[in-house]
Amino acid sequence: MAEIPLYFVDLQDDLDDYGFEDYGTDCNNMRVTAFLDVPGRDKLPPLTRLEKYAFSENTFNRQIIARGLLDIFRDFSNNEEDFLTVMEIVVRLSEDAEPTVRTELMEQIPPIAIFLQENRSNFPVVLSEYLIPIVVRYLTDPNNQVRKSSQEVLLILLEQDLIFQHDIENKVCPILLQLSAPDSDDEYKAEAVSIICKMASMLSKSTVERLLLPRFCELCGDGKLFQVRKVCAANFGDICHAVGQEATEKFLIPKFFELCSDAVWGMRKACAECFTAVSHSSSPGVRRTQLSPLFIRLVSDPCRWVRQAAFQSLGPFISTFANPSRAGLYLREDGALSIWPLTQDLDSGFASGSPAPSSGGNTSPASLTSSAKPVQREPELPVEGTSAKTSNFPHISSSSDGPTENPVESCVSAGAELTRLSPETSAFSKLSDINDLPISSYPGSDSWACPGNTEDVFNHFLYWRTPLPDISKDLELLLSETGPQEDDCNRPGVVHNSCVARSEIQKVLDSLQEHLMNDPDVQAQVQVLSAALRAAQLDCVNEPESKPTAGLNEVSISHPSSASDNQITLAASSSQNELFVARILQSPDPGESRNGTSDHLETDQRQDPTPLEENKSKLQDVIPQPLLDQYVSMTDPARAQTVDTDIAKHCAYSLPGVALTLGRQNWHCLKDTYETLASDVQWKVRRTLAFSIHELAVILGDQLTAADLVPIFNGFLKDLDEVRIGVLKHLYDFLKLLHEDKRRDYLYQLQEFVVTDNSRNWRFRYELAEQLILILELYSPNDVYDYLMHIALKLCADQVSEVRWISFKLVVAILQKFYSNSESALGLNFISELIIRFRHCSKWVGRQAFAFICQILK
Repeated sequence: MAEIPLYFVDLQDDLDDYGFEDYGTDCNNMRVTAFLDVPGRDKLPPLTRLEKYAFSENTFNRQIIARGLLDIFRDFSNNEEDFLTVMEIVVRLSEDAEPTVRTELMEQIPPIAIFLQENRSNFPVVLSEYLIPIVVRYLTDPNNQVRKSSQEVLLILLEQDLIFQHDIENKVCPILLQLSAPDSDDEYKAEAVSIICKMASMLSKSTVERLLLPRFCELCGDGKLFQVRKVCAANFGDICHAVGQEATEKFLIPKFFELCSDAVWGMRKACAECFTAVSHSSSPGVRRTQLSPLFIRLVSDPCRWVRQAAFQSLGPFISTFANPSRAGLYLREDGALSIWPLTQDLDSGFASGSPAPSSGGNTSPASLTSSAKPVQREPELPVEGTSAKTSNFPHISSSSDGPTENPVESCVSAGAELTRLSPETSAFSKLSDINDLPISSYPGSDSWACPGNTEDVFNHFLYWRTPLPDISKDLELLLSETGPQEDDCNRPGVVHNSCVARSEIQKVLDSLQEHLMNDPDVQAQVQVLSAALRAAQLDCVNEPESKPTAGLNEVSISHPSSASDNQITLAASSSQNELFVARILQSPDPGESRNGTSDHLETDQRQDPTPLEENKSKLQDVIPQPLLDQYVSMTDPARAQTVDTDIAKHCAYSLPGVALTLGRQNWHCLKDTYETLASDVQWKVRRTLAFSIHELAVILGDQLTAADLVPIFNGFLKDLDEVRIGVLKHLYDFLKLLHEDKRRDYLYQLQEFVVTDNSRNWRFRYELAEQLILILELYSPNDVYDYLMHIALKLCADQVSEVRWISFKLVVAILQKFYSNSESALGLNFISELIIRFRHCSKWVGRQAFAFICQILK
């Protein structure tokens, strides 16, 4: 304890008053008990003088002895008889009536125990017979400060593994059980349960389960003192981790349910804060069936503080559902994301949707920091509740070993193949549209992409399916009913039917408005319905004598061929639009038949999913859906008013963990949430996303990154410095995940990092130089010469020396890049530029910079 003498510098005057003149002004190198070595007027030996001052009537003398016990043991530990005498003095000193003396003595026990462990062969006996009884006795001391000191010392000794198992079970645990008994004092009980919870992680599983777990469960239901229950709730996760999964589910989960339903809101808040730790110690079945509904109750708690704590824990709780066999990634011990090793059994586990066992130790997973290729997965079964059409497309990620195909083009080619195989589908293929494809088949989604090679992956959809019904007669009937409008416009019944159609179309449009901004398929439907609505309005206001074909007749006189083409085009487009509107409007109730055409319309509806079915296709089965619904609702502005103003920040902070849990195949469930957070008005929310966008890119893979993350990344580059620094700190990690052509787009934008909102923010430029050293390997020597070299020269002339020094290393790295790639011409040109700018600089700082560069080059 070398810091002890410093503690007593301010007591120099007191020492002089009591005759300890040997303490000089410089106390740094002096022992607290140096006065024992100086012969005094009493002519006593050091050990006798120690006893004199240890039992002096002066309290300060006893405090000095207690503070200097470590030095005393160092002086007298060589002689066994003197050592035993010192131990007896310590025991007698521990019974001192003055609380300050007992506190000083207790604070010296940890360093004394470490010293004895290193220097005494009989350390276990000494610790067990002399020191441990003092610590245990002080746990029941009437003075609060003494008890606090003994509790801290006990935990330190346990953490340092200085107390042996026998003493733990026979001396420490019994006193704690006694203090936490139902008839014990409330203050002692609260302190005892706190010690039990803290020491549980330092003891063996069997000891905790056998000695402490029954008392902890009893204290969780203590109805006398809510402080005891609150301590239990706050440390519930540590106890679960200490006893393991079996004991947690058998004994602790029922108690946890009781605490989550406690009448005191502080108990429920503490449960929400430790919910993630409890989930880690539970099996997947208990986590899904029991803990998830319990957590939903906490999220909906009437107390705002409980809801706030629950929403803060929502993302971490969802991350406990992560299954590496489904996500394809896992976290290593160093925190890096790595690819989960794939085996044949693992692939079969993917297909069946069940967790696969971990592969053996023969396969070493490659870190995603060195390889950003997406993991190839086997086709998965469609999620229950998805539309029939969506399930027809296999769940396959494009392999990085072969050429990457556009998923939309692949789906279109698959449709062409289907047309060739089944002639009955020709009418359907003519009416197909890009908006009829599943949501996940849009460009940029690599989770529901169609197979690039039909010979590699067998799929019933590509080879055989039930022929679609012939709807040509229904089309003729529909066109015959809507065609001769020019002859019936004057009839009141026709006008009434037209108004009814307009009202029905308007109702459907109103129901689609709330989904308009989030779904491209809904946008396409709205466009078609709007055109139909305008046409219906024009039919009602037009005069009977105004023929809709008059324009076509005029065109046919001068251009007969073009008139024929226009008639064919208008007829085809009108037929397609009318059929599309009919499919949307005519949705009969179950069991209701409409003139024999309901079966055909229902078949069309199954092939063309409605917005409700499209929402169903966004469901997932990785986590309970209510948890995901609550998570995505954290971006709702109303949550900030009723729960927490920082709720969006908590959502952004945990989003990579939630994305890892769901897997890239379910990214569509989080895409809108991520885009909402990226455009949040609070810069700290955007800053949080900027710091983690590189990790999210690893999770999503290169295709989804290019489609969904790159636009957001570009927006962060133009944001505030507080947001840009998050992108800059991991610029290399993000750029290396992009394809080479996409990566080259950022060469010019790197120059924008040199300019900051505040010129005094030199750490921003320092971070840029550090990242450029790493980024050099991503670009060719010519690109480095054309773009990065100029940034390095500008940073070498920075006003802050720290920025200049790291820039010198960047310059040397650029030179090494040139010469290692046999680009000596570029290297010579760069050296010439350095000589002109720095060697012949008129300022000494420039010439000094040249000297430093030469020094690093050696």
